[in-house]
Amino acid sequence: MFYRETGNFHTSYAADQQTFPLRFDRWAAGAAVAVALFVVPFVINDYWEKSVLVPFLVWSMAALGLNILTGYCGQVSLGTGGFMAVGAYACYKLMTAFPEMNMFVCVLLAGGVTAAVGMIFGLPSLKIKGFYLAVATLAAQFFLVWLFNKVPWFYNYSASGQITAPARAVFGVEVTGPAAQAWASYLFCLLFVLLFALIARNLTRGRVGRSWMAVRDMDIAAEIIGVPPLAAKLSAFAVSSFYIGVAGALFFAVYLGAVEPTEAFGIDKSFLVLFMIIIGGLGSILGSFIGAAFLTLLPVLMKNVMVGMLGWPPDLVAHIILVMIGALIVFFLIVEPHGLAQLWRIAKEKLRLWPFPH
Repeated sequence: MFYRETGNFHTSYAADQQTFPLRFDRWAAGAAVAVALFVVPFVINDYWEKSVLVPFLVWSMAALGLNILTGYCGQVSLGTGGFMAVGAYACYKLMTAFPEMNMFVCVLLAGGVTAAVGMIFGLPSLKIKGFYLAVATLAAQFFLVWLFNKVPWFYNYSASGQITAPARAVFGVEVTGPAAQAWASYLFCLLFVLLFALIARNLTRGRVGRSWMAVRDMDIAAEIIGVPPLAAKLSAFAVSSFYIGVAGALFFAVYLGAVEPTEAFGIDKSFLVLFMIIIGGLGSILGSFIGAAFLTLLPVLMKNVMVGMLGWPPDLVAHIILVMIGALIVFFLIVEPHGLAQLWRIAKEKLRLWPFPH
């Protein structure tokens, strides 16, 4: 078989502990990134950009953020939609207040603002956990959406209460606004996702990530062995909120272009991201991408088949999709709590040892 340990010789700890220790994995990951960077932009069209690729990238970023907090640090959060709203409105205020500011800087600063807000709402995690922390973050979700609805300064005193992303160009090519090029918007989101996925991978494998996982597994024991719970929990909230804020900025500026907080960042978005990491796999970078792909691409596929090919009513198809997603969540919670990422790991282990028993 092609998937083997044979021929992979590691002469240092760094080589043995690298992200892709097998040569086949490195080649496969490199090929996937090369196709995403140098092939997809030449064949993409508006439909694939708006319905498939950009939504997948945006929700992957949000799932990465929530997985850092919930999967790696064990802090349950139901405020993802509210933190995405913080990133979106921060990006909007920066874009309108500083028209000459580079779009990359706007998105990164929006993530920084969201990180600060996330740390504030993460303070209750020092005293409460589990269900009570979930309720506290749920309160943050409702409060933030209410705030952006009721304070006119956030939407620049617009009569409609809606915010619209101004046109912005990167290297002379528009990535936001009605004239944005599909390939440019896709590449803009892809660069953020690739960069921060690599950063998340290194964070979770380093000292910070080990402190998060120690708190997740048993916070009292972690404190006894010298892991400061204050630093671990607040850093997890900060990093997670930064990722979610970047996702919110991309969701607003690149994907939708115009949003209204109640509709765009409601509680359903918080549950959607939570379902992504449950189906994809808690505590897994790959699981964040698998869950985002599953819950982003499956509804598109079902709509194309059931509505486009079979001619079923769209409202019936929407209800069928909700029922199927709910059933899948229950299935994974019962059968495989570690999600699709665990199934992928098991399949790889069997391939590495096939045809011998495992």
